[in-house]
Amino acid sequence: MKKVVLFAIALLGCAVMATAQPKAIGGRLGWGLGASYEHYLGDPNFLEFDAGMFGVNDVGFRLDGLYNFVFAEPDWTPRGTWQWYAGPGVALGSAHYNHDDNFFFMFEGQVGLEYKFWFNLQLSADLRPGFGICDGEFYTDGFYYGFLPTLSVRYYF
Repeated sequence: MKKVVLFAIALLGCAVMATAQPKAIGGRLGWGLGASYEHYLGDPNFLEFDAGMFGVNDVGFRLDGLYNFVFAEPDWTPRGTWQWYAGPGVALGSAHYNHDDNFFFMFEGQVGLEYKFWFNLQLSADLRPGFGICDGEFYTDGFYYGFLPTLSVRYYF
């Protein structure tokens, strides 16, 4: 019984700690449209998860997961905060490649600039090039289109 009570207390403590971390949810617009979620692990680094559709003529679906390091927080404005961030990640999804729909797996990197207003709105712009494998071939679309800027709008809480 003592172990069950200790386990319940530990579980409750983990839940409180997880909800105490800042989070942000919103959307991304760039070479596609998607939903975005950020979870801060400890000030200032954060995880970012995105899901959405990409492409123009041949639409695909992708899921991204990245770990971002904040490497600079310039004091450019009297209100709000700025952050430069970068980090590695992975993506997987379905792409229309070589005239077929194929599964792809990709390693990617991200670099971006984020501004948090003094109210619960966050804007960011980033680049996210990547490379990987699609249908047994080297997948280069993630590299080329990753250099197109992506804009994100999120509500943080």
